[in-house]
Amino acid sequence: MKLLAGLVASVALYGGIQVLQGGAVQSAAEETGTSDIYRLTANGDEAACAVQRGAKVSVGLSLLRVAPNCRKLMPGIERVKFWREQADGSVAFSVNGTDPVVTFSVADGDGYESYAPAAPLLSMSNGE
Repeated sequence: MKLLAGLVASVALYGGIQVLQGGAVQSAAEETGTSDIYRLTANGDEAACAVQRGAKVSVGLSLLRVAPNCRKLMPGIERVKFWREQADGSVAFSVNGTDPVVTFSVADGDGYESYAPAAPLLSMSNGE
């Protein structure tokens, strides 16, 4: 619980400093020069939604913005707020920065495929 409170305070402090320095919070996409917007699909369905990796909070942890319509793909995913990248390239989405709601491994080619939970199978590819 203390970790979550500390994480929330850190994020608030970081955002406040950015605003006080005279500008909006710069997105991770602007910092790296690459697109951090991904297209999320479930089980090869035509339905899709967008997720956007945001500002870095700490090493391997970034803010995450999930479109509300992602709920159609996996109920509850619309509540996630964090993107955690592991050393092996896997990515976990979580509400609190720690406990994964869904975990992805690097897929063949460009993108990711979920492996936990087992259903629904989610695919995430770069771009909208």
